[in-house]
Amino acid sequence: MNPLSVNTIAFTVMGYPMSYIELVGTVLYLWSVWLIAQRRMLTWPVGIVSVLLYMALFYQIRLYADAVEQIYYLAVSVYGWWTWHRSPHATGSLVSVRFSQVKTMVVTIGITAILSLVVGVVLTRVHLMLPSIFPEPASFPYLDAITTIMSLTAMWLLARKRTENWIYWIVVDLIGIGLYYVKGVKFVSLLYVVLLVLATRGLVLWLKAARAQRLRATT
Repeated sequence: MNPLSVNTIAFTVMGYPMSYIELVGTVLYLWSVWLIAQRRMLTWPVGIVSVLLYMALFYQIRLYADAVEQIYYLAVSVYGWWTWHRSPHATGSLVSVRFSQVKTMVVTIGITAILSLVVGVVLTRVHLMLPSIFPEPASFPYLDAITTIMSLTAMWLLARKRTENWIYWIVVDLIGIGLYYVKGVKFVSLLYVVLLVLATRGLVLWLKAARAQRLRATT
């Protein structure tokens, strides 16, 4: 029995076969997002384990961009762990947060949109260019590309402690709910419903934290 195979089932819920890799990856991912909203350093090691599990899961269900995306998550998680730990504005285990400047936000959105289009085009042909690695056509290449690039951007913003990361995650979660449901990984789709709630909560908490920081700075 291979616990990392999507076909190794832990249990069945209402006719849905729950694999070990999907179950454990989901639980750890939810925990890491909850920790992020709380601005806790523990989010990074928990998230790293979740990233490794999801990398294997997405490859097996042919969401190739999502699988490759996890490599980036792994690198940024290590960077985020390091930069949060050395934050000069940290209070105990918490870190300070803020929005990026408006000009930076506009540039970031533009780059994200352009890269999403480029990656979408590549994904429509990746099975022809690299058939030994990607033997089947990518599913929903443009939606996969949009969620991938937006997630990469959001992860970087998160590591940089920028509050607008939550807005990106909210959009990604809305798309992911439908995408993963159609792909048949319904537990992951349900996960994205929960993530949408957590992302909304995270945005509210970080806005409150940023406001509190501004008040402390003016007193």
